[in-house]
Amino acid sequence: MTEKTNPRMLKVWREAHLQCVRSHDIDLTSRQMSVLLSVYMTEPPHTVRGLASLLNVTKPVITRALDTMGRYGLVKRKRDEADKRSVLVQRTVKGAVYLSELSDRIVQADHTIPVEA
Repeated sequence: MTEKTNPRMLKVWREAHLQCVRSHDIDLTSRQMSVLLSVYMTEPPHTVRGLASLLNVTKPVITRALDTMGRYGLVKRKRDEADKRSVLVQRTVKGAVYLSELSDRIVQADHTIPVEA
């Protein structure tokens, strides 16, 4: 690890991920998680085009991520009534609960890793 690497934060991240794996909850890829966090942590409205631009990836990358997250009920898509060519990405209660539980796991992991780690 380099001087700028924060081993404690990596341990917190690892512990939080382990908790997710052990929970048998929804298992998102890093790309899917980035899309989900973008939808929930930035102001709507969200579109496929806008998310692709925000994350600097192609629209098919966003579409594949949304397909998976839609099957899990974490987000939903709806045609934009104002612009029929555009698809809006909307938050769901299940997605908000999922991220709340993830946040709780990260906080819990943060409390289990000693400060000097």
